[in-house]
Amino acid sequence: MEHEHCHHEISEKTVNYLLISFVINMLLTVAEIIGGIVAGSISLIGDALHNMSDALSILIAVAAFKIGRRKACGRYTYGFRRAEIVGGFVNLILLFASGVYLIVESGLRLLEPKAIDGEIIIWVSVLALIIDAATAHLSHHGAKHNTNMRMVFVHNLADAMGSVGVIVSGLCVMYLGIYAVDGIVALMIGFYMIYQAVVAFPQTVSILMNAAPEEMDLDKIIRDLEGLEGVESVHHLHVWSISENVLSAECHIVTENIEIANLAAKLLEEKYKIGHCNIQIEKDKSPCCDCKL
Repeated sequence: MEHEHCHHEISEKTVNYLLISFVINMLLTVAEIIGGIVAGSISLIGDALHNMSDALSILIAVAAFKIGRRKACGRYTYGFRRAEIVGGFVNLILLFASGVYLIVESGLRLLEPKAIDGEIIIWVSVLALIIDAATAHLSHHGAKHNTNMRMVFVHNLADAMGSVGVIVSGLCVMYLGIYAVDGIVALMIGFYMIYQAVVAFPQTVSILMNAAPEEMDLDKIIRDLEGLEGVESVHHLHVWSISENVLSAECHIVTENIEIANLAAKLLEEKYKIGHCNIQIEKDKSPCCDCKL
């Protein structure tokens, strides 16, 4: 059965906004890195790395939307919807690596504090705060309907909060002469980046490993299918995610009624939101096939 799944897709208008946001955030990343080097601030460079990872998340969201619309062809019989997950996996690795680098650098800075320019830190961070808040606002509408967009919104909101922390660091340097705050803020940003990567990692790997969604009760699905009139048993049930919002399933149903496949497909779609399914009808149950794997 072939179904269109448009209710989670983002509009072309939103995609254009995201592309603009990506370009602006990458320019901001460059500005923060230059500002961090000139001011000698590791927290500003840390905010730049975090901002860069979120800019890449925006690019992944756009790429997933564009590539995911391509039709299945050749060896890619499922289409290209999983491009979003592959891109997300790469982004998680980069996010984790950036966090580790930031923790090491901020640790060295705390052991050997250096003089930094608080004024440059404040001005660049205020610019970052404005851009992060604007990007979060642009992605807010799409976040209501699309998980990928919701992650873009949350990440940019977190970036805005990180910019506030860097501003505080700059104020402490300017008015209190406390240089250690810069390293402490950078350390917090680094741990937060690692936390984000670690939390998102299991779900991403589960999708790549074709695992059934965590909330999906396979035994209950079997009971529901076996509850259909004329069904003797169900085995070889597989449920997996083609992409984050597109589920697929296959199973063998032992029945004398060859029309039961339509009823089973309707049940899976209406009750479990599984729109892509492959159902094999069997007359006799094979003894070696009584499993869900």
